[in-house]
Amino acid sequence: MNKSTIAFWLNLFCFAILFLLFRIGIGSLLPLSHVPLLLGSAVLASFASPKFLVKNHVLWVKLFWRKSPIKLS
Repeated sequence: MNKSTIAFWLNLFCFAILFLLFRIGIGSLLPLSHVPLLLGSAVLASFASPKFLVKNHVLWVKLFWRKSPIKLS
């Protein structure tokens, strides 16, 4: 598989997992309707999810608490 395809699927998978965790967590703590709950979960997941990117055929990951990306392969 192409490195950019791997980065796309890893970004999608990490966002989906964090979105579901935030949705379940916030939904169990706060009684919100569906739209604010979905929007809040999407915003939090987009900030907290790791960003996978490809530079010169090398896979990198950028974590939100670190300033510089980490080389994976």
